[in-house]
Amino acid sequence: MKKLPIGMQTFRHLIEGDYLYIDKTKEIYEFFAGGGKYYFLSRPRRFGKSLLVSTLKEIFSGNKKLFQGLWIHDKIDWKPSPVIHIDFLQINSKTPEKLEKSLGKILRTSGNALGINLDPKSDYKDLFRELIVGVGRKNKNGVVILVDEYDKPIIDHVGAADKKTAKENRKILKNFYSTIKGSDEHLRFVLLTGVSKFSKVSVFSDLNNLRDITMSLDFATLMGYTDSELQHYFAAHIKTMADNLGVHRDKLLEKIRCWYNGYSWDGKNFLYNPLSILNLFAERRFENYWFSTGTPSFLINLTKEKNFSPEEFESTEADNSIFESFDIENMELVSLLFQTGYLTIKGKKESFDEETLYYLSYPNKEVRESFLKHLLKGYSEKELVGVGIDPKERNIKEYAVEPLPSSK
Repeated sequence: MKKLPIGMQTFRHLIEGDYLYIDKTKEIYEFFAGGGKYYFLSRPRRFGKSLLVSTLKEIFSGNKKLFQGLWIHDKIDWKPSPVIHIDFLQINSKTPEKLEKSLGKILRTSGNALGINLDPKSDYKDLFRELIVGVGRKNKNGVVILVDEYDKPIIDHVGAADKKTAKENRKILKNFYSTIKGSDEHLRFVLLTGVSKFSKVSVFSDLNNLRDITMSLDFATLMGYTDSELQHYFAAHIKTMADNLGVHRDKLLEKIRCWYNGYSWDGKNFLYNPLSILNLFAERRFENYWFSTGTPSFLINLTKEKNFSPEEFESTEADNSIFESFDIENMELVSLLFQTGYLTIKGKKESFDEETLYYLSYPNKEVRESFLKHLLKGYSEKELVGVGIDPKERNIKEYAVEPLPSSK
């Protein structure tokens, strides 16, 4: 069995360390070879966004050797392009001033790495423009821009009582991203990833040529593991775990599906969160791995503020507007829960003459039980009665242990 890449987000380290890699390069090829240039993709935390960005960086850098044995190895010409990689997980955004300073620092670092001397007196927006133009003029293949967690400076502050920092950071990002559209002649490919989808007016009013592939049928399985991928790549791990538990393989798989399968962005393809599956086979026991990586106190508080009861999320209907965006000033709870991975599409009703209707619910048992447990803890006994829950029946099992409908 190959080593499990738990917590690993760098493609090179994963391949050179001989870790298990689920080959997504065919989907990645379709992603950038379709003729488009500007893309936006939203997925919940720990769903593989950083690994996707890292993989694209190696592809565009022409590092063919890393892809030996993978689908894409003999499918492209491997002509290298300079890559500007901006990871907002590495940027300080605690205050607007620190965000501007940190952006300037990472751009100067990128300039040094790419052989471009940037004006030390320029602000973050001018530095970005200077970097793109300078690199573009030196390389005829065009510049690649990869932005990971584009929205972190905003979402880190939307749960605060005073959202002033979130709003100020939003202005900075709007100015920053506007530079990209004005640099079209120098660009080969652009991708922005994040958890949320803020409205184009608030963040991308100038960069209005992005193709949002978040819910595109063509890229529904670009990240996350399908059931067939699970059974193929983790076959040895499944056998080992089944033997240790003394159960049949099929019985184990059915329990894994109930606990961890169910994320979908098209209502047809259902996926596992990589973090949960990797930890499941590492620990060989069923736990709430994904949920435990982040405390949803802001979501719990917003749920209470909006006076939603737990039952309402079991089956929610929505039209396309619910997926469009959310704004700091007017956050739609169902939209926020969908974008952050606590709700997902379980089915949809499509009509040629009418708008598509989506059916939302919790992705799986892991998310369902954990979210409800935290939600119930967030209510006082008086509040529990107000949302239709008997305080004497606070056992989460009453609400959460029944299996979700099959997502096969």
